[in-house]
Amino acid sequence: MSDPRIDPRRHDLKRMIDSLRVKPGSEVRLPHDFDPRFKPDSVSKEDAAALLQTGVDVLAEYQDRLYAQDTYSVLLVLQAMDAAGKDGNIKHVMSGVNPQGVNVHSFKSPSTEELDHEFLWRCAQRVPAKGMIGIFNRSYYEEVLVVRVHPKYLGAQHLPPDATKEPHIWRRRFREINDWERYLVDNGTKVVKIFLNVSRDEQARRFLSRIDDPAKNWKFSPADMAERGFWDDYQHAYSELLSHTSTDHAPWYVVPADRKWFARLATVAILTDTLMDLDPQYPTVDPAVKATMAELKKQLEAELPAEED
Repeated sequence: MSDPRIDPRRHDLKRMIDSLRVKPGSEVRLPHDFDPRFKPDSVSKEDAAALLQTGVDVLAEYQDRLYAQDTYSVLLVLQAMDAAGKDGNIKHVMSGVNPQGVNVHSFKSPSTEELDHEFLWRCAQRVPAKGMIGIFNRSYYEEVLVVRVHPKYLGAQHLPPDATKEPHIWRRRFREINDWERYLVDNGTKVVKIFLNVSRDEQARRFLSRIDDPAKNWKFSPADMAERGFWDDYQHAYSELLSHTSTDHAPWYVVPADRKWFARLATVAILTDTLMDLDPQYPTVDPAVKATMAELKKQLEAELPAEED
């Protein structure tokens, strides 16, 4: 017999996203293990707009309950190569939710103050409060991505000499990230992580679009091309972090990003499924308070003029 508390809409969501989840303990090898152009046969671009709107509506419903309950929060971590569509994903997926219940933080190069603290410090300041959905557009995972690809950045972090030895430092940071995410979950913050998996060819097409369209020129930087030269190094770094930091309590999803419409559908499905797992409920009112409300209702109704026919 099915559990009446389980939202029947969840079955379709899980069918869409289960194959995108990185199983804890599995070894990921990019680009071989996840196809950037993958989509389920049951989902078509023609139906995408309607499906996305449905997902946004369901997300808004659960976000309202999360905000009202004020017991849990959700942290969505978005990581990707340049031009994978993080900003567009956030814009479309969060288009229907109450802005009061969502915070988005984009993490750029660390400041001098941030470099004088441990690597998780600046992100810890931005963990969502109870009742909130927090989105990290890039995150603490940059410390095992950009810093790993460019280990020269470790020199600015004022670490003890023994702490910078490779590969020890990356194994230690994976462990510290897993422990910190476990701590967040234990204290009511559900952590879900999405890697928008764009192909090298599609990245080139999107870079060309940014160069050719004056309205998109601001999105392109020569530094993006410089980082593209380290593509294989980043694929290796992503493979390692996906293998070592996808856990039961804070899973990674590898979302195919070559088709923007499907990436958005998958993202709203993952976030909605996460909220359905929490199943937040509107607070119940104490019977004495309800009795008072009933009396106040009578007073308010008595103050109103009679409605005309």
